[in-house]
Amino acid sequence: MNGTAVAPWIAAQAAQLLAQRGHAWLLAGPSGLGQYSLGLALVRAWLCDNPSPRGACGTCGSCHAIDVRTHADLCVLMPETAMLELGWPLSEKAQTDIDDKKRKPSKEIRVDAMRDAVEFSQRTSARGRGKAVLVFPAERMNNVTANALLKTLEEPPGDVKFVLASDAAHQLLPTIRSRCLGHTMVWPETDASLAWIEGQGIPAAQAAVMLRAAGGRPDDALLFSQSGRDAQAWVRLPKAMARGDVSALKDWTPAQTVDALHKLCHDVLAVKTGAAPRFFDATDLPAGGSIAALTTWARALAATTRTVEHPFNAGLMLEALVSQAQNALNSTH
Repeated sequence: MNGTAVAPWIAAQAAQLLAQRGHAWLLAGPSGLGQYSLGLALVRAWLCDNPSPRGACGTCGSCHAIDVRTHADLCVLMPETAMLELGWPLSEKAQTDIDDKKRKPSKEIRVDAMRDAVEFSQRTSARGRGKAVLVFPAERMNNVTANALLKTLEEPPGDVKFVLASDAAHQLLPTIRSRCLGHTMVWPETDASLAWIEGQGIPAAQAAVMLRAAGGRPDDALLFSQSGRDAQAWVRLPKAMARGDVSALKDWTPAQTVDALHKLCHDVLAVKTGAAPRFFDATDLPAGGSIAALTTWARALAATTRTVEHPFNAGLMLEALVSQAQNALNSTH
């Protein structure tokens, strides 16, 4: 699986879905539960030369072709940013446009990529085991792109299967959702998640902090680890923000910073209203902050989330965010 072992809860869901008949699946749930991993496990099994009820064999020519991202009967539809992140090749034209600085990699699934996918679905299978289309994250289709897919989902060519994986299925067109068999992602037990994260070479103490930071979502916990951020920096973050310590966030992107501050705000508010914190240990949270100021801070962070990708001056933005956090965490009314 491109360097990461398939988690046992993903393998179990794959086996369950492979026993069902149909031509299109929609895998839905919050981010970090393995939608992409499950989608890939399904297409690997559908195209495998020696599949078992539990999934792909992992050793045949088809499995190898998927591992090296060259399978002729698999079409992967993603935003170009996600393709590059996950190691999938872009189309020749898209790669040339980006190399020539004509445009940046798209954060949406582009219409021309969808048209290529529709054309792909009508071709004959190269290896003779049918074809598969993997769409992730499916909510990144705009209406034009989604409508192009809808026509193919309504009248699918005989030997093609689709799997749409989404962190925000409610954003998909209802007509797309109704053409797919729905599957809600399983939320794994904490012990199983920790064992899997530790199996990726993360020390146990670190794995526990990262899983907590990710709100119990194992894939997001692994991304946290791979982002180069330190587990101890997460533990120290709440009190650093109460002191107004900008250096605590010096290596974090604006998006990571806003996400972390959202989680901190959530947990301090939770404790203030008698609930348990979710992302930090209660002993690591600062004691201050009025409910009114924290609620205002939460609204400001929600507004910032919508513009966090804009090309602001990162240093100034960071200082403003930390100042906002410090004021809210030390407020008395």
